[in-house]
Amino acid sequence: MHNERMPQMFCLGLNYRTAPIAVRERVAVSRTRLPERNRELCALAGVQECVLLSTCNRTELYFWSAEPEVAYRNILAYFPGALPQDENMAACFYRFEGECALEHLACVAAGLDSMVVGETEIFGQLKDAYRAALEGGTTSAAANRTFQRIFTIGKKVRTDTRITSGPTSVGAVAVQLAGQVLGELSGANVLVVGAGEIARSTARSLRSRGAESIFVANRSYERAVALAEQVGGRVIRFTEWVPYLEQIDIVIVSTASPVYVVAPPVLREALVGRGERPLFLIDLSVPRNVDPACAELDGVHLYDIDDMQSMVADTRRRRADEISHGEEIVRAWVQENADELLHFVRPADFQPLS
Repeated sequence: MHNERMPQMFCLGLNYRTAPIAVRERVAVSRTRLPERNRELCALAGVQECVLLSTCNRTELYFWSAEPEVAYRNILAYFPGALPQDENMAACFYRFEGECALEHLACVAAGLDSMVVGETEIFGQLKDAYRAALEGGTTSAAANRTFQRIFTIGKKVRTDTRITSGPTSVGAVAVQLAGQVLGELSGANVLVVGAGEIARSTARSLRSRGAESIFVANRSYERAVALAEQVGGRVIRFTEWVPYLEQIDIVIVSTASPVYVVAPPVLREALVGRGERPLFLIDLSVPRNVDPACAELDGVHLYDIDDMQSMVADTRRRRADEISHGEEIVRAWVQENADELLHFVRPADFQPLS
C-alpha cells in the first residue's frame, strides 16, 4: 500500500457532455487493451485499486486511493495530451469522491448518465470493464465489493422505471438519423462496417425500420456472417467492400480500428460511378473510423456520434420523469449502502479541475 490511511473511492473521467469526440478519441481505450491499461494505471503512485471504463461516450477511471491529489496528478499525466498544464484537456475531466463517486457509478450502470438514456450497451460495457480489471489484477476488496453490488442497482432502475421505452441504443438513434436524411429506408442500400455490439444493434434497428438491403463487412468474416444471418443481410469481405459504395446509400461504420478505415482517396474512387446520388456516412466509432476530411467531398454527408446529441435531447426531455424516478432510486440505494461500501473518513473537499 502507498499509505496507511484507508483508501477511499474516487472517479476521474470525461464524457460526451464535457469533451467533444476529438478529445474523447485521444483517451479512448479498446477492450483488448483494458487489462494492460488497468495495470499501468494501478502502478501509478497514489492508485491502489482501479477499474477503467472506456466507451464511445466516456472514459472514466474508478479508483481507490489514500493519496487522491497524488493520484489525480499522475492519472492526468498518464493520458495522451492530458497533462495538468494542458488547461483545455484538464477542463474536460470531472472528478467525484466518496458517495458522489458511488452515485455516479450507479447512474452509469443504470443508463441514467448515458447520451441515450436507458441504453442497453453500457451495462455490458461496465461488466466488461470490471472483468478486464480482474484480469489485470487491479481490484481488491473495495473495488470487488463495490462492482459486485453496483450491477444490482443498475438492473433495479431499469426494472422499476420506464427509461428503456423508445430508442435505447446509439445504433437505434443512428437509424433514426438515417431515416431523416433518406426518408423511407425500405428502398435504401445500407452498408454496416463492423460487427461489434453497436454494429449489431444498428443492424437490428435497420431491419426493424424496414431496411431490406443490408450489407455487412467486418475484419472477422465469421462474425460478419453471423450478423448478416441475424438481419437477413449479405456479407461483403472487408477487403472488398469499397467497390460496393457505388450502390450504397448509407454507410454506418463502427469498428475498433485505431485508424481511419474510410478516407477521401477511397471515396473519390467510389464517387466516380455514383453520379448525382449523395452518400451518407454515419461514424459511430471512437476513435473515429471515417476521416473528417471526407465531409469536404461533393455529395458526401458525414455524421459522427456527437451529431446524435441533438436527436437524443428530445428523448431525454420525454423521459424526464422516469429519469428523476431513477435518480431517486439511486440516491436511496447509495444512502443505504454507502457505509458498507465506503466506510471512510471524508477528506477535505477538493477544488474542481480547471
